[in-house]
Amino acid sequence: MTALHERAIAAIDAAREDLEATSRSLHENPEVAFEEHASAGLLCALLARRGISAERSVGGLETAFRAELAGRSGGPTIAFLSEYDALPGLGHACGHNLIGVSAIAAAIGLSAAMPDLSGRGLVIGTPAEEGGGGKILLLEAGVFDGVDAAMMFHPASYTLVERPSLASFRLRVRYHGRPAHAAAAPDEGINALDALVAMFVSVGLLRQQIRDDARVHGIITNGGAAANIIPELTEGVFTIRAADDEYARALLDRVVGCAQGAASATGARLEMETKQGYSAMRNNGPMATRFGQHLAALGMPPDPPPSRYRMGSTDHGNVSQIIPAIHPYVSISDRQIAAHTVEFREAAITRQGLDAMHAAAKAMALLAIDLLSDGQLFDAARAAFANGANAASAR
Repeated sequence: MTALHERAIAAIDAAREDLEATSRSLHENPEVAFEEHASAGLLCALLARRGISAERSVGGLETAFRAELAGRSGGPTIAFLSEYDALPGLGHACGHNLIGVSAIAAAIGLSAAMPDLSGRGLVIGTPAEEGGGGKILLLEAGVFDGVDAAMMFHPASYTLVERPSLASFRLRVRYHGRPAHAAAAPDEGINALDALVAMFVSVGLLRQQIRDDARVHGIITNGGAAANIIPELTEGVFTIRAADDEYARALLDRVVGCAQGAASATGARLEMETKQGYSAMRNNGPMATRFGQHLAALGMPPDPPPSRYRMGSTDHGNVSQIIPAIHPYVSISDRQIAAHTVEFREAAITRQGLDAMHAAAKAMALLAIDLLSDGQLFDAARAAFANGANAASAR
């Protein structure tokens, strides 16, 4: 390690108690997408106690924030991304209390080295990863303009320098039928629930004909008013995912066809709303490799890649499509537990979870120092991004 690396690690270690207290407070007081007012305040207050001021309500989002670490003139701009929204009903069952604080911790480490570096460090507080797409909105608002590389970590039950993510689309359907008494005059009705059920059946049959990496899942949000009334209005919401944007879009078209066929078969009138969700993650190989090297030196070597990835979606994928970026995973549990569960929520506040947060923060701070001081690494990251390379070489 260089003297700058050691300085960054010492700064993070000195803030350990404050970092952990903030993570626990986030965990105990979860706030869902776009309502993370107290959570953003806690993270900005943590920065302020270390002499780093943050701008609130950036990019038109009340719960977003941005803080800058200024070095000498010139040089690239490196961003740490902070997530802090919770899941409805489950709290921090995706570990965003660890993600949110890790970005602040990394900034604290980098700030100790910035006087001897050229460039800038940023912390960007990004609301609503769990379905709201805060990073996408901040991209559109120009908050990422001028950023040369971005990074964050995610807790998991394994440690990987990279993992793919799924591109996604959202589809909302409404079927309009005609109400009638279900016993006395069923022939006078048009059953909107029949249409929605027919769509689910069609989607179920479609699943046999799609790629292994693709997913279609949905729920009925309105199934009718009473069992003795032919439903006049029903509604459902579907998510369509795949490992690349192009196939996800093509699969969306096929699911739309299922919806239209159900309307034709039942006589119900169909209304649809489609929305692009998140892009697939494009991991940057040189950045991921260096992050893994630092993590190993800190005593948390990456695991071998699995034979089959289990993937979700993230709005960091959208960031990675326009900026060199990484989204590594660090283990917070010795056993395999799924995210978005009570078990994962509890793991996100254990000693092991907090230690993972510190290790990830240190590795990110050291990687940022390298990107600001090692022109060859920065050029390699940019070249890999320009060539469309991902982190496969880092596995």
